[in-house]
Amino acid sequence: MALKGNLADFSTTQILNLISLARKTGTLRVYAPVETNEMITDGAGNKRKKVVPGKERASAAFREGRLILASMGEQDGHLANVLHKAGKLNAEQARVIRERGAKYSDKALALMLINANYVTQADVVRSIQQHTLDIVFDLMMWSKEPFVFEENVLPSPERITVPIDLKNVIIEGTRRAQEVRPLEEELPNLDMALKFPDTPGDKFRGIHLSVEEWRVVSFINPKNSIRQVAKACNMTDTEIRRVVYGLLQAGLVELVRPPGMQPPPAKAAAGARRSTLQAPAVKRSVVERLIAKIKET
Repeated sequence: MALKGNLADFSTTQILNLISLARKTGTLRVYAPVETNEMITDGAGNKRKKVVPGKERASAAFREGRLILASMGEQDGHLANVLHKAGKLNAEQARVIRERGAKYSDKALALMLINANYVTQADVVRSIQQHTLDIVFDLMMWSKEPFVFEENVLPSPERITVPIDLKNVIIEGTRRAQEVRPLEEELPNLDMALKFPDTPGDKFRGIHLSVEEWRVVSFINPKNSIRQVAKACNMTDTEIRRVVYGLLQAGLVELVRPPGMQPPPAKAAAGARRSTLQAPAVKRSVVERLIAKIKET
């Protein structure tokens, strides 16, 4: 029998503890919250609007109480993208492998990449492990999404899984949650967009950006929401917030409303936000303009 509920009543940390202690095997699915007009009363006597499951946002699989794999609805979990994000493949290698390896399973593709000396077995294991952890750490920040835990439901045998001790995940996730809360307060709305300052001045002098920051910079355009940039860069909400916050604090970018986005009502529900923009495409000219600005200063 499936366990169903809402993260407002039963937190991700509590779910992970239950799975670990009971050595459960199965898959946890978490859905986007869709508010209804019906009011409910929680265990503490507080009233709130009833939430029903929308589109699946994330899933995490477990075997005998250990985390083995996770996926995010907005991310492409293709092995080539996971290795690219981990810095084991460059953008062109990842693109070619995605195209030519579309018909292969993760295990078959990994074996071919190892035999061709693109990566090592350790590279594959570490990359998938980090990808899984990043998603679950992000999931631990959510607080109002509907969920269901389906016992004995596991990913396809052709997927590569890496067993991870949940006790360590819970400890590290709790620590990260304390660090991330300020980022959520600074950047609560990922449907906002970014643009470069009109007058960069000395802000770009001697700039040194990380690989992740350059990936984000390549998508900066008032037409692209931060959420879309995160999807294009295969980043979680927490990862994109951390990068954007750093760029904002350095004065390298500015927050703007994308075209067609109306100012929200004073107390608009976060779940009511919608984006009408199309998925972004990499614009090399954006990076070239940034480099030109740096050279001009």
